[in-house]
Amino acid sequence: MNAPERVMMKHWVKVCAVDDIPQLGARVVKSVHGDIAVFRNAENEIFALLDKCPHKGGPLSQGIVFGRHVACPLHNWSIGLADGVAVAPDVGCAQRFQVKLENDVIYLEI
Repeated sequence: MNAPERVMMKHWVKVCAVDDIPQLGARVVKSVHGDIAVFRNAENEIFALLDKCPHKGGPLSQGIVFGRHVACPLHNWSIGLADGVAVAPDVGCAQRFQVKLENDVIYLEI
């Protein structure tokens, strides 16, 4: 008989108000998955990625946000905020997390 599979239940966690993250900035949320970087771009779009570049593990939360990308502070890899995918010619992907905005409050699905 197989051991029962562990079911991971996801739930929404309140992170902060939108204005608590500066435009072109990020905040870090601690989780069981590791640190999660929550970004705000110039258009006030909110994104969340595992705070770890797929190249050498650099802290994406400390990178420069431009458009819908973040530049890793270690080796300047460009990572898409919407999907976590490295821009060619680089390859790799940072784990992405769902975010939602309700009444100017950011929630993260973890």
